[in-house]
Amino acid sequence: MDLIHEASFYKKLNQGIVQCNLCHRGCVIKEGAQGKCGVRKNVGGKLYSLVYGKTLTTSIDPIEKKPLFHFKPGTRCLGVSTFGCNFFCMHCQNWDISQQRTEEVIEKAPITTPKELVQKTLDTGVEGIAYTYTEPTIFAEYALDTMKEARKKGLYNVWVSNGYMTKECIDEIVPYLDAINIDLKGDARFYEEVCGKAKIDFVKENIKYLHKKGIHLEVTNLVVPDYNDTNQDFKETAEFIASIDPLIPLHFTRFYPQYKMQDRQPTELAKLHLAHKTAIKAGLKYVYVGNIVGEESTLCPKCNAILVKRVGFAAAPEALKKNGKCAKCGFKTGIIT
Repeated sequence: MDLIHEASFYKKLNQGIVQCNLCHRGCVIKEGAQGKCGVRKNVGGKLYSLVYGKTLTTSIDPIEKKPLFHFKPGTRCLGVSTFGCNFFCMHCQNWDISQQRTEEVIEKAPITTPKELVQKTLDTGVEGIAYTYTEPTIFAEYALDTMKEARKKGLYNVWVSNGYMTKECIDEIVPYLDAINIDLKGDARFYEEVCGKAKIDFVKENIKYLHKKGIHLEVTNLVVPDYNDTNQDFKETAEFIASIDPLIPLHFTRFYPQYKMQDRQPTELAKLHLAHKTAIKAGLKYVYVGNIVGEESTLCPKCNAILVKRVGFAAAPEALKKNGKCAKCGFKTGIIT
């Protein structure tokens, strides 16, 4: 086994046992064992990251695909990931890498140093790096070192996350994090049954905390039939976000059968329309519905001018000034250009 990087965010207990403080799983790990994410292992009373530098996936994506609609619209980023995840979502679309727990497979992945990854990003000509596909929290040490290098070179850093990290982790990444999209997946039952006995309160607290820290924040809710698709579900999600800031964008996205939920049908379009209507009524200014062409342009909440025109993942600013104000009425949109 290639022990290439001692983990951060852990403390030593007695008898060679350690406790990981990276996410709210708070795994207590005996010597020779791994945490629930499958990529942090206790060896000799020390915790090691098994995926530092193991960049499994790199692909060029529009920033809108994350989805981040109000951060650098029209730009592109290099999406990167490693193995593992601290959730066990039954509907995960990237389950083949997020649920990988085999050390032999992980060991065979090529190693890319933070500097090499940043140089690769610069060579592609994109504007930033997105830590995505699996949960970036579980490779936080690698992400953080890469983010520092990226910042030096003028690249932006964005996370697509389940929001289950500890405040200790947040405080470390915030100085180098430009934007984050957090999945607010459903209610307490959803987190318990679908995500592997996770707790929604930790996610909600982190959404509040990241907003307080001044990080550009957007929220995604994947609408899964019979789990989180009632009007009450939409209302509770939207009201929670609006209570923090009505300018936070909320993305309702369509479920497609994946992983352990292949017996379910895709989300009905009528449900997505209901979600949009309910969220607007709850006070949110920016609500988007994924996978419906023509309904993802950004309109000014004050004068209804088209701020950013979108068709699919292609985005072009229209009535939007570089300072983020509406060119027609001067409204402060909250969009970072």
